[in-house]
Amino acid sequence: MREDSGGSSHLIIWMDAIRPKTLPAAAAPVTVGTALAYRDGAFQFGPAFAALCAALFLQIGANLANDVFDYRKGADTKERLGPVRVTLAGLLMPEQVLKGMWVSFGIAALCGVYLTFVAGWIIILIGVLSIAAAAAYTGGPYPLGYYGLGDLFVFIFFGLVAVCGTYYVQVGGITFSVLWASIPMGMLITAILVVNNLRDIDTDAGAGKKTLAVRLGVTGTRLEYSFCIFGAYVVLLCIWIVGMESAWIYLVLLSSPLALSLVRKVWYERGRDLNPALARTGQLALLYSVLFSTGVLIPYFIR
Repeated sequence: MREDSGGSSHLIIWMDAIRPKTLPAAAAPVTVGTALAYRDGAFQFGPAFAALCAALFLQIGANLANDVFDYRKGADTKERLGPVRVTLAGLLMPEQVLKGMWVSFGIAALCGVYLTFVAGWIIILIGVLSIAAAAAYTGGPYPLGYYGLGDLFVFIFFGLVAVCGTYYVQVGGITFSVLWASIPMGMLITAILVVNNLRDIDTDAGAGKKTLAVRLGVTGTRLEYSFCIFGAYVVLLCIWIVGMESAWIYLVLLSSPLALSLVRKVWYERGRDLNPALARTGQLALLYSVLFSTGVLIPYFIR
């Protein structure tokens, strides 16, 4: 157990619990949604910032929920291959982690209250469903991650809903181009979960946690990861072909060397060796979002 020698040590423990390396997954779709709103002449700083804060605290709340609920269900053991889980390690009590989870979801909900005044009652529904999905990934009577549904819900809520929701609170509607732009973000953020579950496939199977990775097996999960990564670039081609965006979005191809190296790593490594790929997949999602957003905005500034 790590000694708690003061406030700085306690902060480090909470940073371990929050898992900041996963937060690019929350920022990436908000970046894309905001760029599209700016391109359409409807950027609003307040709603954009509130959407970012809501996304970040939803991610933090989900991380804390996974930490404590996996511990309580026995899915986390001393054989865990991933980064430290503070509840399992005894660094924080389960009650402390639960309080942190509810505080995080509470802050996200407060952001949602503001966004409801800005964009209408539909935000209440989106917010409630988003918090429920984040908590229910490993918590509740039917934990989504334990029944192979985590990948689908991550794609929906951390991809489609996040991009379209960010755009909606600034513009007041959704276009086909926004919906299409949300698909590659959903695929890349789902890829973060896929590599996480690939790393844990043996320990999850032993604990009775039937993630989609456990159901698909190692080869099937590697194929799923490859599909998510390469699919994000194929959708980019479709967006350009149908004329929804200019060729400037091909700036995203600057991220392809990182994508290729990650796919190669996932196909040839197992277990703890996949931890760097987990963090770098989050970095890929953020890099892709920045490059895509830049490609969307360049025609706006040079016209």
